[in-house]
Amino acid sequence: MGEERETIVVIEDDRNISDLVCMYLQKQGYRVLQAEDAEQGLVYIARERPQLAIVDVGLPGELDGLDVCRKLRAERGPPVVLLTARDDEVDRVLGLELGADDYVTKPFSPRELVARVRAVLRRTEARELAPAAVMEIGRVTVDTGRREVRVGEYVVALTTREFDLLAYLVSNHGLALSRRQLLDGVWGEGWYGDERTVDVHVRQLRKKLGADLPLTTVWGVGYRLA
Repeated sequence: MGEERETIVVIEDDRNISDLVCMYLQKQGYRVLQAEDAEQGLVYIARERPQLAIVDVGLPGELDGLDVCRKLRAERGPPVVLLTARDDEVDRVLGLELGADDYVTKPFSPRELVARVRAVLRRTEARELAPAAVMEIGRVTVDTGRREVRVGEYVVALTTREFDLLAYLVSNHGLALSRRQLLDGVWGEGWYGDERTVDVHVRQLRKKLGADLPLTTVWGVGYRLA
C-alpha cells in the first residue's frame, strides 16, 4: 500500500476558484475535499479530520469564514489558511486574532497558496515533533508538551500561533527580537507577508495575559520579554 495522503478541506463558494485550488493541491499529492459553504465544510472536517483547511472569509449562509475559524480554534481543529478579499485588512486582522495560521489575498497565485499550505504543514509537523519543555517567566508558565499556558493556577486559552509566539519569546527572554526574527522563528524562514502580523499576535498576548507578561516594545527593533 502507498503512503497515506494528507487531506485538505477547501471551503470556497466560487466554484472556479475552488476547482483551481483543488487542481493545484492534487498535483502536489494532497487529497482534497471541496465544500461550498461553512456548514458542509465543518461536516467534512469533523468526519475526515484533515491536516489543514483553506477557508474563504466571504462565505454565503449563516456562517462566514471567520465563524469557521473561530469554531475550529475552539475545537482544536486543523490549521487554517484564510482566503481574503483584496486589501481587506479588517478580515486579515480578525482572522489572525481568531487563530488563522496564514492568509492569502485575492486574487492570488495558486502556486503561492500551495507554498503557504506546505509551509503551514511543515510548521505543524515540526511543532508536534519538538521536545516538551516547561518554561516560566514571572507568574506565567508555558508547558509545550501540554501546549498549555497558566498564570498562577489559571489556564489561559491561546490560539496555536499565539502559543507558539509566546513560547518563542520565553525561550529567548532578555533578547530584543525584530519582527523579522519573530516571523522566521515562529512562522518559519521564508514566510512572506505583512510584518504587522506579529503586532496582531503581540496585542492578543498582552490582552490575554495582561501585566503578568513583561513584554516590552523596543522601538525601531521589535519586542523583548524581560
